[in-house]
Amino acid sequence: MARQKIIIAGGSGFLGHAILKALRETDTEWVVLTRGESAVRHNISFVHWDATTPGEWQEVLEDSAAVINLVGKSVNCRYTEKNKQEIISSRVQATRLIGEACRDARHPPKVWINAGSAAIFGDTGDEIKNEDSVPGEGFSPEVCKEWEAAFHAIDTPRTRKVFLRMGLVFQKGEGLLGPFIKMAKLGLGGAIGSGRQYISWVHEQDFTHLIQTAIERDNFSGVIHCVSPYPVTNDQFMKALRQSLRIPFGLPNPSLLIKAGAVFIGTEADLVLSGRRVVSKVLWEKKFPFRFAHIEEALNHLIG
Repeated sequence: MARQKIIIAGGSGFLGHAILKALRETDTEWVVLTRGESAVRHNISFVHWDATTPGEWQEVLEDSAAVINLVGKSVNCRYTEKNKQEIISSRVQATRLIGEACRDARHPPKVWINAGSAAIFGDTGDEIKNEDSVPGEGFSPEVCKEWEAAFHAIDTPRTRKVFLRMGLVFQKGEGLLGPFIKMAKLGLGGAIGSGRQYISWVHEQDFTHLIQTAIERDNFSGVIHCVSPYPVTNDQFMKALRQSLRIPFGLPNPSLLIKAGAVFIGTEADLVLSGRRVVSKVLWEKKFPFRFAHIEEALNHLIG
């Protein structure tokens, strides 16, 4: 990529780290919008914002190649009314704010990439979902619908818009794989619940390659599913995980045990007991080159 400026809102999380790690060697000026104090660390500019109100931070969007919005309260919590409202508001407010800043900038970003979630389909069973599929019902789909509505409601005629419905991003040494690896090492690496629920996932290198491609290619726009072309059932995933760890056997995790444990650690059991079988028609048609399309090769690379 030629010399450019890229802004990441919510860049201090796992996905932001993945982008910075993968693309740091490109000729890029990196700016991270953070709720912390403004500073410069390791040649990255951290600019304070509160993710809810306009301010001086908007100036950094001027003459930029891209702004990437990753903001959103973690769903790894109990779904109390307070947490539900924060999950919704954190996503909708930040999305609306970034969109308005793009719209009002004198020299706006060339592209606005907004992270969303494949959870818009809810628990889908065996049914395959692509970008043309109808959203589901329930709390998680309703969050996603409001999130996407905020994105689509703002017209940015000088800024191309890309909305990535994210699957689980598996990363090396951090992030979502950690709890599964701990379970397997404790001998609990069998199927979770029925084991039939699907996991829609993507390797971190394919995620960052898609980000880079969406920045560079003008024909990437609208809603795109950021997922491997081969979702797997939980049973298939746990088996591949055990094989990567060279653990021959794992006890199953019954639904009742998972539900009790979720209450104990302060999260929701449905995060692992439900699932969705999501693919990307858009990436298939555009012949996007996945490096790690299959779960076995992805886990061998990330764990080996």
